[in-house]
Amino acid sequence: MELLTGEYRNTLDEKGRILFPTRLRNELFAETDKNVLIITQAFDHCLWLYTLDEWKNISSKIMETASPFNQKDRIVLRHFIAPAQEVELDKSGRLSIPQSLREYAHLSKDCVILGINKYMELWDAQAYNDYLGENADSLEEAAEALSSISF
Repeated sequence: MELLTGEYRNTLDEKGRILFPTRLRNELFAETDKNVLIITQAFDHCLWLYTLDEWKNISSKIMETASPFNQKDRIVLRHFIAPAQEVELDKSGRLSIPQSLREYAHLSKDCVILGINKYMELWDAQAYNDYLGENADSLEEAAEALSSISF
């Protein structure tokens, strides 16, 4: 699988469906007949989208290290693992976002899908623009923390 990258803007219809970008669809589902993604809550009131394989990988790592007897672990499990839902793309390439996840991410009509290598994010477009504006000053500082990376 190639890197999942790019910023795609699409609209959510009245039934809570969004057209999934063709480029991502072709990359993700080229070698399978099961067009399924796992969608869950993320940070910053957006949603994370994973392929089945990536979800199994990340969720198993979380479950291996998290204990239901640890308060902080329970917070993570309840926020990321519990709300995760398997969603299949329809024949038109649309992804039906479950109501509870639409509410969490405050998704309205205009949305942004971001490809971030091994996963994707789904944002309400206005919330994403607000996020970028609110964090513009922190970007340089965050990039500085990666200064050990050389080209």
